[in-house]
Parts: sequence; structure tokens; C-alpha cells
Amino acid sequence: MVKYFLGLGLLLSILAGCQPAQDKSAIIRQAPPNLGADVVPNTPLVFPRDHGAHLDQSIEWWYVTANLEAEDGSQFGVQWTLFRTSMAEPPQSQSPWWDGQLYFAHFAIQNNNAHHAFEKFARAGQVEITAAPFVARIDDWQLKGSNEDILPMQLIAREGQYAVNLTLDNSVLVRHGIDGYSQKTAQGHASYYYSYPFLDASGTLGFAGKRYQVAGKAWLDREWSSALIDPSQSGWDWFSLQADDPTEGGLMVFCIKNAEQKYDHCSGSRIQPNGMVEKINHTDILLQRTKYVALADKHYPVKWTLDIAGFETIHIHSVNKDARNALSIQYWEGRVVSAGGYTAKGYVELVGY
Repeated sequence: MVKYFLGLGLLLSILAGCQPAQDKSAIIRQAPPNLGADVVPNTPLVFPRDHGAHLDQSIEWWYVTANLEAEDGSQFGVQWTLFRTSMAEPPQSQSPWWDGQLYFAHFAIQNNNAHHAFEKFARAGQVEITAAPFVARIDDWQLKGSNEDILPMQLIAREGQYAVNLTLDNSVLVRHGIDGYSQKTAQGHASYYYSYPFLDASGTLGFAGKRYQVAGKAWLDREWSSALIDPSQSGWDWFSLQADDPTEGGLMVFCIKNAEQKYDHCSGSRIQPNGMVEKINHTDILLQRTKYVALADKHYPVKWTLDIAGFETIHIHSVNKDARNALSIQYWEGRVVSAGGYTAKGYVELVGY
């Protein structure tokens, strides 16, 4: 799903301590639009090339979420993301420490009672991104492929008493929208978007200083764009769902919100286990928020009903009462479970609340 676009001046002011923490929707509204090449339909995605960076687009991410269970039954959620954004003007000189791009990463980990989030900012010399062999690294946090193939991948991140070292493998690659062209708004904003939605995840996890052997399912999202949403829009709700019955595949649904917090444009993908994707159109999606939680001065939805053509009503709820990433850029990223017309586990991202 779309994440966010960050302007050079705004990020530098955050790093300098002059800018208070903001949510993603505020950053989108302040960001200068269309700094890179347009996203256009009928552009084929080519691999392994497209596992790497796309410097002609101004925003890009490598985004992993995972639902994990330990041998003792403890349950965890993990998010890891590396972001790349372009500055408004190209660099005037060559330097191993500055390539005209800004890089930052988020690592969040939760059990059923607590949520912890961490961030890193870096310049070019601290970052490695290559398509083959695949590497997306910032300092000692990294997502790394195997030889010339992206799978299996190794996800490694550590911050104090919290850590993951996971192997991710055995998923098909799927293209969202129309062959990877994913329209985000009625105004025509779009991204190039593909995923590995059915990754088997296994390895070790550290939580509050205790080490666990874990296994479960993970989802890798890859997107790049130069214009994500319209300035009049406030944010989005995005869901990834992996069916408890593997033969039922997966679902991805997002709904963009307007300035009145109403859903403005929705889209999605129904994903078969073999990787076949059925695009779900805006007119076939009805998402409704049915319960909120009040945290500080904001209200976040924690329960939804989702009606999709061909399904009975799907009931979705958050696992954690508070899954905010209280970082320089604030948003909600946490586990969900669904029942009714689709029994699954997954993740939700909430932006602009």
C-alpha cells in the first residue's frame, strides 16, 4: 500500500529537532508534488531489476509485516520498512555520502500487550540497495536475498532489547492493480506495486530482552511513485489479509480518505495461492469503521466491516489496543484478524487520524 512522500526541507527540520512529530497525511500535504517521473499504465515490471531502487520516482519503500508465534504460544507482530525519497534538486557534487536521496527506516515489534517502534535516518554511505543479489540495508538493519534470487530473504534488525532475525521464503510474486499499475485516487494518482504475500517466516525474535523461536507468515510490499494522493485527501486505511486456510489465498484492500475522513476511493486485490490476482474495483468495496479507541487527542478505528462483491461481510478488528508508531512520522501499524466472510490474519496501516 502507499506510504508517504517526504520533502527535503521537512525531513531536515525533523532531524534538526525543529519540527514536531507529524502524521503521514500532514507530510503528504506539505510535500512538493510530482518531483519524479509519472507512473503510467502498461509499464511492465521486470525482475530482478525492479527489486532495486527506482531513482526516477521520488518515493519508494521495501515494507515487511509479519504475524508470528513462539513455541510457548506467545504471539508477535513485526514491521520493517526502508524508505527512499528524492530531494527537490539533484546534487551538485559527487560524494559517497550524498546521492540526492534521503533514506530512513522503521522497525516495530509488538506482543498482545505492548508495541515498540524505532527509526533510523541515513545518508548514501550508510545504505545499500541492489537488485541482484538483492539487498536493502540501512546501517545494521537489512533485508537481504540469496545469491541471484530474492528468495529466501533474511530480515535482520535490532534495537536494544528488541530484535528479529527471520528467514522469509516460499511465496509467489503478485502484481496489484493492472499488471502492477495501482491507481490510488479518482484523480489518477498511482504507484507501481507488487508483493510477496504468502511468505513463510521463521527464526528468532527478541522482546523485552527475552529470546523466542518463532514462525508464521509475512508479507512484503514494494511500491514506488512520484504522486501518491491528492493534496485534498487526508490519508488511508490499508489492509493485508492472509487466509487461515491457505487454499483461500489473500486479500489486499485500501481506502483513501478525503478531508472529511470519509472514504474517497477504494481498491484491492483478491490473490489466489498460485499468484493469480483479481482486481477489486472501487464500486465493489464498502468499508465501514464500527469502533474507535481514543489515544491522546486522536481517535483510531479498531473495528471494521468490509463488504466485497462475492464475499459475505468480513469483520476485522485490531489485535492491539494501541499500535501507533510514535516516531518522527506518526501512524498506526498493527496486526488484525478477520472473521465472517473471510477468516484471516494480517496487518492494518492507518494514516491521517
